Amino acid sequence: MSGDVQVRAEVPVLADALVVYDAVGWSAYTQDPTLLERALAGSLRVVAARRDGELLGLARVVGDGAVIAYLQDVLVRPDAQGEGIGRRLVEEALAPFAAVRQQVLLTDAEPGQRAFYEALGFTEVRDHPAELRAFVRLR
Repeated sequence: MSGDVQVRAEVPVLADALVVYDAVGWSAYTQDPTLLERALAGSLRVVAARRDGELLGLARVVGDGAVIAYLQDVLVRPDAQGEGIGRRLVEEALAPFAAVRQQVLLTDAEPGQRAFYEALGFTEVRDHPAELRAFVRLR
């Protein structure tokens, strides 16, 4: 690993984004590049992590930015995981929304996800003291 990792607000070009989504196996996004491009362009905020110009990961926020900020698509290439890049992406993505009451995310039940997000201050909805419910309709 040569240079320092830079994390900043940036919508990466589609070709770069596709490489990262493919590296983490998110084929639902890579099967329809036009849809991914629209999703990135329509996000409230997209942040990218780069080393020596190469895209290592990204995170994006969707929502209204006033009462809800929904953290979406936090991903880091497998060869760059374990360096704190995911944490930096989440912190930078949510930085402008610190005062927003609802900061929400939905993620797969992959090993390590719970510990990662809890370390960033998130609580799994079933454990939240406000007795919240979460509903989803996936298509």
